[in-house]
Amino acid sequence: MTKTLRFHRIGIVGTGRVARALALGLTEWSDLPPLVWGRSREGAGQMGGEAAQSMAQLARACDVIALAVSDDALDGVAAELAAVSPDGGTGFVFHVSGRSGLAPLEALALRGGRTAAIHPAMTFTGDAPAELRRMAGARFAVTAAEPETAAIAHRLVAALGGVAVDVAETQRPLYHAALCHAANHLVTLMAGSLGALERAGVADGAALLGPLVRAALENSLTMGFGALSGPLLRGDSATIGGHLSALERECPELLGAYRAMGSATLDQLEQRGREVAPALRAMLGKDGADRTTALGMSAPQDQTRLR
Repeated sequence: MTKTLRFHRIGIVGTGRVARALALGLTEWSDLPPLVWGRSREGAGQMGGEAAQSMAQLARACDVIALAVSDDALDGVAAELAAVSPDGGTGFVFHVSGRSGLAPLEALALRGGRTAAIHPAMTFTGDAPAELRRMAGARFAVTAAEPETAAIAHRLVAALGGVAVDVAETQRPLYHAALCHAANHLVTLMAGSLGALERAGVADGAALLGPLVRAALENSLTMGFGALSGPLLRGDSATIGGHLSALERECPELLGAYRAMGSATLDQLEQRGREVAPALRAMLGKDGADRTTALGMSAPQDQTRLR
């Protein structure tokens, strides 16, 4: 990529994981070292740029500013930046929040700045060099009001090695819910499964689960719901009843999540025209306390964990 995207100086508000990755990735596109404003001057100084003396200095000195702060802090930070921005705006300002579109940046737009929401669809752990490598090929959700601003956002994403995907302002909450459902809930799902394996006496649950879940993930990304396998697909009520009894007895904190995901899987099956046995649906539903009895199975004897 030719260096057609050049900025006089890039400003970054925030010193967290995403801010550090942005600072590393955008430095080469800035004529001057990035100017960083954050709660910790020490943290700002460790990002390869210079610590700003104030938000006002950042607003005056930078022609592109990234707001890499928490979702809950975004409105306040954007308002503070707008209050100290020069007439005509601060150039190009974007935030990296997934849930929000352009609304938090309205005050900046009213002052004449170009604004956009640019959200990298990946996780950040604090290893900026590794995260910069993972940005290569990653998708970035872009929301912008004007084609000219969208074009700048797309070029900035390309500079980071990513691929821009346009998401409408009204669809940002649904977009972000989809990402959280996939990535955040996956972490909860895996933690629960690993805990259950530990109680089952498996010394290295990650090694056992790794090949299975990686294959399931790859198959799901390729085939969608067609990748489903296992007892729910087969309608094997006895197997599911055994799972529920074991979880109730040995791992009750996982029972609610198992039943919820099982019910959601049955919903998907029905939507695709598969018949679901009422007994199986009842076992996994909210009123499934008598599921083992319905199958003629003995209820767990040890109920102490449920009290």
